[in-house]
Amino acid sequence: MATRVLVLLGTKKGAFVLTGDAGRRDWSLDGPFCGCAPVNHVAADLATGVLHAAGGDGWSGPGVWRSDDRGQSWTKYDEGLTYADGEPAITSVWSLACGPGVLYAGVQPAGLFASTDGGRSWTHVRALRDHPSREHWQPGGAGLILHALVLDPADERRLWVGISAAGVFHSADGGASFEPRNRGTRCDFLPEEMRYPDYGQCVHSLAQAPGDGEWLYQQNHCGTYRSRDGGRRWESIEAGLPSSFGFASAVHPRDPLTFYTAPLNGDIVGRYMPDAKAAVWRTRDGGDSWTALRQGLPQENCYFGVLRRAMATDPLTPAGVYFGTNTGTLYASVDEGDRWHRIAEHLPTICSVTTVLAAD
Repeated sequence: MATRVLVLLGTKKGAFVLTGDAGRRDWSLDGPFCGCAPVNHVAADLATGVLHAAGGDGWSGPGVWRSDDRGQSWTKYDEGLTYADGEPAITSVWSLACGPGVLYAGVQPAGLFASTDGGRSWTHVRALRDHPSREHWQPGGAGLILHALVLDPADERRLWVGISAAGVFHSADGGASFEPRNRGTRCDFLPEEMRYPDYGQCVHSLAQAPGDGEWLYQQNHCGTYRSRDGGRRWESIEAGLPSSFGFASAVHPRDPLTFYTAPLNGDIVGRYMPDAKAAVWRTRDGGDSWTALRQGLPQENCYFGVLRRAMATDPLTPAGVYFGTNTGTLYASVDEGDRWHRIAEHLPTICSVTTVLAAD
């Protein structure tokens, strides 16, 4: 039975599904879906084949769309996506994570919800917003959002969340309790004596490497980091990169030492590719050294950025690597980043990229 690669895109004007053959040479595009509403993340439930899209805004309200037919039709659900009376209104859903019998959603303003009926209804996971640090959480440039959700595939009770700007929090008990895991990550925007707080960091993306579940990577507003103990301690790995600032990152599907990121030139000088030359940076040794991957990417007048969820890998051999830009172009590499090709363009701003394999 032939295998197809689905690249799921969340954009400012709906969700799109890009379908490619096993060789990743021929691609077809479907969409926009979800009524052209803003979609921040599209995720696939590998156990059921169901697709979910997270999004909404202050005008249309938050929601999670569900598709049971590989993206051809979608139904929006929002039952339970609300805080208690007196709490602020939820404006959008930013992130999703699928686990055995549970679907998690991160929202704005930052909080966590869970669904046990495939996204049709939602329950607030209160322990996160009940954490004593919450009164000190501050919004990042896009607001106070829970944009990163990492669910350990080996133990569904373990999850990590990333909040801008509150940092990384970890639960070992399925969301019954949370603890901050930010030791070693900087807050360059704070006075020097306060640069390494327990919480308050502006994490941009978070990824778990394959293996024992303890190796994590993080792209932060203030640096690039790895952790070898589940986030209890972070080490800077930005030496060799052209900037400490960026949003997107992705891990290799099999090699925990291979990690990709897309540095931008800085937070207050345009947020585009350094020197206006596009590159994805790859490490093969866990961040000890870096290589710029440029072949096939524009090397002049390149002023696009890559948003926090807009990079992904696929599980094929060699692994495919994908990233989408805020100018609506999707790039792919079928050789782990050595060479790049445009496989879609003229799309709305690409907010997220996710891959999944599907059988014909």
